[in-house]
Amino acid sequence: MRPGVVAALLSLSLLGLGAAPTADPPLPARMADTGGGTQLVTAVAARTGSTSGTVTWWDRRDGGWVRTGSAKARFGARGLVEGTSRRQGTNTTPTGLYELPYAFGIKAAPKGTTYKYRPVREGSWWCQDNDSRSYNRWVEPRPRHCAAAEAERLISYRTQYAYAMVIGFNYAEPVRGRGAGIFLHVDGRGATAGCVSVPSDAMRRILRWARPGAEPHMAIGTAGGATAITRY
Repeated sequence: MRPGVVAALLSLSLLGLGAAPTADPPLPARMADTGGGTQLVTAVAARTGSTSGTVTWWDRRDGGWVRTGSAKARFGARGLVEGTSRRQGTNTTPTGLYELPYAFGIKAAPKGTTYKYRPVREGSWWCQDNDSRSYNRWVEPRPRHCAAAEAERLISYRTQYAYAMVIGFNYAEPVRGRGAGIFLHVDGRGATAGCVSVPSDAMRRILRWARPGAEPHMAIGTAGGATAITRY
């Protein structure tokens, strides 16, 4: 009998005895760092040039990670790039592990939301002006030192910012020119300018799921490199 046939028969025999290959542990269990909390959102693309992928949210229970939900996701029009080398205006989504400082939205927070949720008003802006002391910050009203041409009037994006969460990229200690206004928001039916987007229903589910005491983080990466995501 040929060696290949013997191997095939042996494999079938083992499966019949219940010795099937063990499934890989869930993604968070294979990551070196998940932020230290008990909730995690992963946003994974097939490769760096991909503009679509999957967002999954996880809970840590009884010492293990359990998938709570998932949805199709969109990324930057020019794919993903390492967070530390990202440049503003490149339409790329930064990879890395980030805090989720707070949520916001033009619509009222979904019923059951306990995460910090900031309502968008007529005078709500996100400053992206590199020369402003409010760089990469919500401003309300917009100060003179933040040029309107270098800021995003949040209420103008009624679909995308119906519901959103701030992704803490370049947030704690902003580096000028690296990028500002990276959010998890509602899908506007296309690639983003660098944010991560999901369908409206998924965004509402994430907001109801997130708990402040669970310290949720977001990990963005590719299928081949997600386990090596670095915290920034």
